[in-house]
Amino acid sequence: MNHPSPADTPDPRSGAANSAGVSPCGESTPVSWITGGASGIGLATAQALGRAGHRVVISGRRQSELDRALALLQAEQIDARSVALDVGEALAVAEAARSILRQEGRIDALVCSAGTNVPNRYWTTLDAEAFARVIQINLNGVAFCVNAVLALMRQQGRGTIVVVSSWAGWRYTPFTGAAYGASKQALAPLVESINDQEGAHGVRASLVCPGEVATPILRSRPVPPSEEDLQRMLRADDVGSAIAYAVQAPAHVCLNEIVISPTYNRIYTGAPDLQRPSPRAS
Repeated sequence: MNHPSPADTPDPRSGAANSAGVSPCGESTPVSWITGGASGIGLATAQALGRAGHRVVISGRRQSELDRALALLQAEQIDARSVALDVGEALAVAEAARSILRQEGRIDALVCSAGTNVPNRYWTTLDAEAFARVIQINLNGVAFCVNAVLALMRQQGRGTIVVVSSWAGWRYTPFTGAAYGASKQALAPLVESINDQEGAHGVRASLVCPGEVATPILRSRPVPPSEEDLQRMLRADDVGSAIAYAVQAPAHVCLNEIVISPTYNRIYTGAPDLQRPSPRAS
């Protein structure tokens, strides 16, 4: 695959568009970039926005998952394409943004849905490398993506950034672990700083804090939930619909924070798999 040189590729941080200055898909067609868009909340968001008429660009680390997700979107007649990307790599994020801008001429919304966690979550087993990887994806990856689109949105005079956090980003939850909790708690001031500094330029940001959602990431827990409990959790579509509303709300409306949970909330009621493991002698 041939990659254009930086001189041939518009830099989204400069606010440049394609040579025509308009989106190839039409000036009236909004373009939404969804990281972590190959599965879970990201894919559900791409479906919700695509059904609403957005052209969606999904990114993720695994090409096979992107291909599967793209086939699902296109089967619904959703205008979509994919970009392979690890959001933890700053240069790759910048190149992905340039690629999207080159193809579409605009980026109206960024949805940061890429996230990760590790099975060993307590300090007795958590190692520094695992901690750093969670921070790199969940926190640094969001910052890299925001940095890649913000100047463009400012120049456009509009733009929506949605950051998928967690209930653990809203309240301390011991079972999600130190690395995950630290990465998600840090997203709140990141999002608020966007609204503080960029709202006057027409750019708004939303922090989305879901409770338990029945997505594949739950399988990375030390003890996965039971099938019965999975059935009572939020669905990815529930969160995707909320995100789609935040993206499509009137331009004068900013949903600063969205907290959404299942009615049967195991964070309140408790469950065996959420219990702290018994301490072991070191």
